[in-house]
Amino acid sequence: MASSEANSDLPPAALAAAATAPAKGGGYLSIAGVRKEFDGFVALDDVDLDIGKGEIFALLGGSGSGKSTLLRCLGGFEQPSRGRIVLDGQPLDGLPPYERPLNMMFQSYALFPHMTVEQNIAFGLKQDGLSRAAIATRVAEMLELVRLGKLGKRKPHQLSGGQQQRVALARSLAKGPKLLLLDEPMGALDKKLRSQMQLELVNIIETSGVTCVMVTHDQEEAMTMATRIALMEHGRIRQVGTPGDIYESPNSRFVAEFIGSVNMIEGRIGEDHPDHVTVISPQFPVPIYISHGITGVEGQEVAFAVRPEKVWITKGEPEQAYNKARGSIEDIAYFGSHSIFHVRLPSGIRVQSNFANQKRWDSEGMTWGDSVWVSWDDNDGVVLTA
Repeated sequence: MASSEANSDLPPAALAAAATAPAKGGGYLSIAGVRKEFDGFVALDDVDLDIGKGEIFALLGGSGSGKSTLLRCLGGFEQPSRGRIVLDGQPLDGLPPYERPLNMMFQSYALFPHMTVEQNIAFGLKQDGLSRAAIATRVAEMLELVRLGKLGKRKPHQLSGGQQQRVALARSLAKGPKLLLLDEPMGALDKKLRSQMQLELVNIIETSGVTCVMVTHDQEEAMTMATRIALMEHGRIRQVGTPGDIYESPNSRFVAEFIGSVNMIEGRIGEDHPDHVTVISPQFPVPIYISHGITGVEGQEVAFAVRPEKVWITKGEPEQAYNKARGSIEDIAYFGSHSIFHVRLPSGIRVQSNFANQKRWDSEGMTWGDSVWVSWDDNDGVVLTA
């Protein structure tokens, strides 16, 4: 980890992330220089990760980003072309899946349809040759953990999707693995049940104390469930941090645009000091003022990113000298809890603002075509150089 002096120019959120991240090479799960090639195609490009004991860690990215390949390398279903994977001090190089001290829960759950819930959970324990009494005790503990104590005699087809998921989780945890791998854990559930099960799954995993690595393409799922996230693209890790770090302090345009919605304004550095930086943009009528420095060069091309929920819309001109522009409301999308306003500026760019609907049928009387001002505070956005 870099020293605090080397990081002194980072925003506070980024400094917090650096301070709390496991030291390189010192994680409970250490992934060092892992590369995976398929017939000349590089699926993983020298990935380095350290994951702490008890973490719920998410590998997030789009299709082809390498997240599933990395999970399969952890599980032993693929062998890295080079690099090392060490779990709790034990190298996993060359070990087949059944010899690794971990378990994997697949998106399809892969429950045995002819077995009861109890028999599904007991399957791995029987394979290990445990006594009947030990198996019965462990199955009862797992049923209690996932709150399915009264459903042990049912078959999988007699359960809801959420209940089936909990059975699959109980079976994965029954042998007490050092590492739990989740492959798109919510992929088989509908949206409403998915939201409910995210927190339920987190509670079960945290209660068990197991270290967990999950793969998902759903940013909401990663933000809700994970203690930290690695955002991947083209086989590389673009940023690692807590959900708050990645959302509030993205390190590149890619990260800012992948996570949530964002307003991106292109420009150049006007001035850069330890306590502030200004961005001059032909897309914006006044300088954009940000209350932290970036150690950039005057005239350097950058982008300024600000989230829609940080943007205010008012009919009157804000008193501040910076970070404001006049435009007209071009579109409004109503989502019940909030509305999204699209404001067109004279330069042609559109600025989005999320407006919380705190009163029924109330949007402060603003509608299509109205002339309004958009503005934000000087600590609401970030400057991106990559």
